[in-house]
Amino acid sequence: MSPFDRMHIFARVAELASFTQAAEALGIPKASASTAVQQLETQLGTRLLHRTTRRVQLTQDGQAYYERCKDLLADVDELQSMFQHPDGAGLKGRVRIDMSTGMARNVVVPRLPELLARHPGLKVELSSTERRVDVVREGFDCVLRTGAVVDSSLVARPLGLVRLVNCASPAYLRAHGTPRSLADLPGHRLVHFVNTLGARSAGFEAVVDGALVLTPMQGALTVNNAEAYMAGCLAGLGLIQVPHLGVVDLLARGDLVEVLPQLAAPPMPLTLMYANRRNLPRRVRTVMDWLAQVVAEHLAQVAAA
Repeated sequence: MSPFDRMHIFARVAELASFTQAAEALGIPKASASTAVQQLETQLGTRLLHRTTRRVQLTQDGQAYYERCKDLLADVDELQSMFQHPDGAGLKGRVRIDMSTGMARNVVVPRLPELLARHPGLKVELSSTERRVDVVREGFDCVLRTGAVVDSSLVARPLGLVRLVNCASPAYLRAHGTPRSLADLPGHRLVHFVNTLGARSAGFEAVVDGALVLTPMQGALTVNNAEAYMAGCLAGLGLIQVPHLGVVDLLARGDLVEVLPQLAAPPMPLTLMYANRRNLPRRVRTVMDWLAQVVAEHLAQVAAA
């Protein structure tokens, strides 16, 4: 039995959490599946699975190995079929992506059916946790990031600039009125966003005559999470300043209202980032090119509007 055969058996056991079901799926004896995983553990020098009479569960090392194992097996499958589909059709395997919830909801997921229709063998794992994931350790193929690039260990592919909008809920505007200028802001509230609780908020940001102007504002709520930031605004606790692509649906439904459009914060760069691998799998390159196209089309539509 080859090392790849043992990896394939281990992956099926991990996915089905059962030696019996994995053996049946692969058409081999259960004893062969158990032996293959034992040999793999011996070769690696670590326990990959916790075995009990009732269940099979991945260990911490097993989970990490499984994530890399899936990608490697998909790469081998792609390599074996690379000359059968030179035009890029028929791609198979998993692609794991991370992006903001608003980006996923309003830009990427609505267009995802067209990608999967072209490549039905692709499996997309999409994370929208509103946190900075560890691209390498958590096995992400690429991530979409809004804001300054802070991780120099990753390859950064600029996709464009994202317009920011000032938003408030209808309930807030009914209670406090609509601000018309910077002079009105002392009478209004801001939902403050900081990366670390305890840090000081920069206040309301606006570009005036080409210069960035920061206006301190009062506000009862400070958050460090994009979802809480949005929820605070929807609850009528104050103004927020967010990427337009994250609230386009809420603005269209009237759940949020844009205010002070002449006092927008500076646009933020949107970047596609990925680990520095010399030879990216074809499925990953294809998905990244598709993401770049989808984002470019969305930004063009926003600019035209």
